[in-house]
Amino acid sequence: MAPQPVVTGLSPKEGPPGTRVIIRGEFLGTRVQDLIGLKICGSDCLLSAEWKSPNKIIARTGPAKGKGDIIVTTLSGGVGTSTVQFRAYHETIGPLKESAVWIEESPSQNFAWGRRTLAQSGLTQEDPLGLSIEGNEQKIPEDLRDLFPEACGDLSQEHFSPAWFLLENHLATSFEDLKAGLSYLKRKVESQKEGQLSFLKSNAGSVIDQLDTLMNIRDKLQEDVKLHGNETLNILETSIENSISESQKIFTDVLVRKEKADSTRSVLFALSRHKFLFCLPNSVDRRAKAGEYDIVVNDYSRAKNLFGKTEIPIFRKVLEEVDQRILSIRKQLHEKVVRMPQSVEQQKKLIKALISLELQQSGTPIGDKLRNIDPAWDAIEARAKYLEWTFRQTFDQHTSKDSGAQEKAKNRDSNQAPNRVNFCEELCDIAASQLPDLWRLGQLYFTGELRGPHDPKPGDFKRMVLNAIEKFCVYLRLAILIATDQRALRQSSGLAWPIGSASATHQFLPWIPQCLRFTRIAYATLISLDLPSEALDIIQKLIDEVRIFCFSIIFKRATDRCKKLVSQETWELGVEQYPGATLLPAALETLLIETLDEVQSVCMQRETREGNLLEPQSDGQREVTQRLQEFLSAFTAVIEELTFHSHDEETPTHNVSQLLGFPNAQQPDSVAGSGGAAAVTWEQRMLCCLSNYAYCNKIFFPRIGDIFVRYGYPLPTLAIETARYTVNQLFTNLLEEYVEHKGDPLVGTIEPSMYLGRFQWDHEMEIGQLRPYAHECCDNLVGVYSEIYSISPALLRPILESIVQTISEELARLMSCVQRFSFTGAIQAHVDIRLLRDSLEGYVNETAKNYFMEALEAINPPLSGEQKRKADEILERVKRNMRLQLLCFSVKEP
Repeated sequence: MAPQPVVTGLSPKEGPPGTRVIIRGEFLGTRVQDLIGLKICGSDCLLSAEWKSPNKIIARTGPAKGKGDIIVTTLSGGVGTSTVQFRAYHETIGPLKESAVWIEESPSQNFAWGRRTLAQSGLTQEDPLGLSIEGNEQKIPEDLRDLFPEACGDLSQEHFSPAWFLLENHLATSFEDLKAGLSYLKRKVESQKEGQLSFLKSNAGSVIDQLDTLMNIRDKLQEDVKLHGNETLNILETSIENSISESQKIFTDVLVRKEKADSTRSVLFALSRHKFLFCLPNSVDRRAKAGEYDIVVNDYSRAKNLFGKTEIPIFRKVLEEVDQRILSIRKQLHEKVVRMPQSVEQQKKLIKALISLELQQSGTPIGDKLRNIDPAWDAIEARAKYLEWTFRQTFDQHTSKDSGAQEKAKNRDSNQAPNRVNFCEELCDIAASQLPDLWRLGQLYFTGELRGPHDPKPGDFKRMVLNAIEKFCVYLRLAILIATDQRALRQSSGLAWPIGSASATHQFLPWIPQCLRFTRIAYATLISLDLPSEALDIIQKLIDEVRIFCFSIIFKRATDRCKKLVSQETWELGVEQYPGATLLPAALETLLIETLDEVQSVCMQRETREGNLLEPQSDGQREVTQRLQEFLSAFTAVIEELTFHSHDEETPTHNVSQLLGFPNAQQPDSVAGSGGAAAVTWEQRMLCCLSNYAYCNKIFFPRIGDIFVRYGYPLPTLAIETARYTVNQLFTNLLEEYVEHKGDPLVGTIEPSMYLGRFQWDHEMEIGQLRPYAHECCDNLVGVYSEIYSISPALLRPILESIVQTISEELARLMSCVQRFSFTGAIQAHVDIRLLRDSLEGYVNETAKNYFMEALEAINPPLSGEQKRKADEILERVKRNMRLQLLCFSVKEP
């Protein structure tokens, strides 16, 4: 088991929900599939996690608050640990911050970020300790609100904390200076007490005057009591009470009328002052009908802040009516949120209004009626269902078109794109426009921007996106990959594209590169969304399949064009490297280069995040080998058809020439100058085909390998060697047929010509020149030599060696059949055989040498010394006379 993951670094270390953080550490997973869990401050962030390497992960924080660890979980190492912490906080709304809701700006409200007055109070001392604040710029690294959650450092507040004040203003002050500051603060307090005593001292005269006045009042009051007694005050008190009672009776009616008038005015004033509340029900309905939901939210929030805790019955009754109207508006908004089609911005506006209204109504009996509804998630589900419905509807529309015979006829008779191409373009446009909207809506939901009090559902959303992409790829496979086995795909999806006619299928094949381009455009759009690799791999697999299919289709078209080279053969000789070869291999090479150029530009050139089709042992490499093998097999079939088809069309006729009948075929001056294929004889065509075979084996096939390597393909050794073996077999068969065609008639004339006119070897004869059969044999060989040399000199040796071997074998047989030679007959036979052997020395193999030796040894009796000298003289004289005929056999081959 691998070590546990350890998180050692984090950037940044704090932020609100949705912050993009870079997590660094060790053993964070060996691959993407190894990462199975990621929590930041206790919030699950696996959906947004992007695995980069075993030491790096990029993710976005969730809806957490406070400090917490970063815990990574892998399949190989389990649950990990963290040496760093992330501090998550929610941004608060202050009086100077823009907000979509109304804020009650009461004087007693305190904001978390520390509200300050614009002008400093006169009672607040800047430095109560009397110390300088210079050198105290260093700040404590911790947040003081975390250390003192219920206190502050403001001297004017009730929950003032001295520790906060000292950490904030005197972090770098020494302890001795702080003691001096404490002494200074005590002196200031004592000085304030001494100030009160000095005030009394400075105003002692006024105080004494006040005391004298009070004493005089007391003395006079005592004198009045002695003169009049205590009844005076009672009588006065009674009179005052009577006057008060009478005044009460007099003004009772006036006061009652006044109270009624005041009450009426108060009611009118209340109606005028709280006109906003009483008009709110109608205002809410009017704004909702106009689509001004942000104003509805602001007005409702303001009303809840002002009158949410009121006990006045009329206000509560109005608020209950407003709550009922808001509940109805929430239902309408929810219906609009899930209604498709609409833009993401419109859905976002409606969802935010719904969430704000839900938060305002939460905790009330009316608000609990829609408590379990999550508008953002419902919007995501509605958009995903609409996307799949759009895919299916587009598929059904185009398949129904292909099912109708009228549409087929229309496509067949026009130059417009087939229906499948239009379907691919429309489907890719839908995916490129709607899938990004679905993904953006989900990101807004999981980053907390559109989520209310409900828990997120990352697994469900991921399956939703993967399912939409899989459906998109299934529809494209059914439409594009028409020549592949789709039975498994049809069984799993339950869908099938109608099987069209062969002509409709043939018409669609050239448009497959266009379908690939549509798919690549949609794929590039989805790559920019930062989708998970698992989702992008689905489309990448489809693109690779279509690329292989494009390669197969292009090469099949090239193979069909190669088969048509039969009708394009002009038998024109134009290959410098190998005389005798026609322009057929050059035409094939041009066709191959054009095909590879097309393949390179259409499907083999990789774009963003596409795989290499030529990896070893991959489907792409196997497809390349198979298609090239078919291509070369078609070419060998073309040469074979040219050879044997020409043989069938033109059966050679054997015309008797000279003595007994050697086939004397008409031979034009040159194949290239004959003016057309009709003037080319069958023998010349066979020689051209043999030259083509030899040229392909020695030069053309290696060049094909170089072409493939130059274009970045692996060397197709198997395909080339297979074609080479086929060509060698055809070369051997055709060579045997040509040798048989030329050699059998030639050899067949030797015996009849030798015994023409009842010639016998045991009779005495005139000697001094060759016998006619030797002349005939030599002349016929010259004719064969000239025919081969005029087309392909490189074929002289393989052809003439076989013919000479047959001639030597026939001479050995004929000489061995002679019972006895006369004196002159032995000399003549010796001269004839030696002339043929010496003149054809360049084309005599070991077998032919042995046969010539057998023929000479068969002369019985053997030549004497005199006979040998006589034979040598005659042989030299004959060679001089026949030097023109024998000269061609001495010409060196190129």
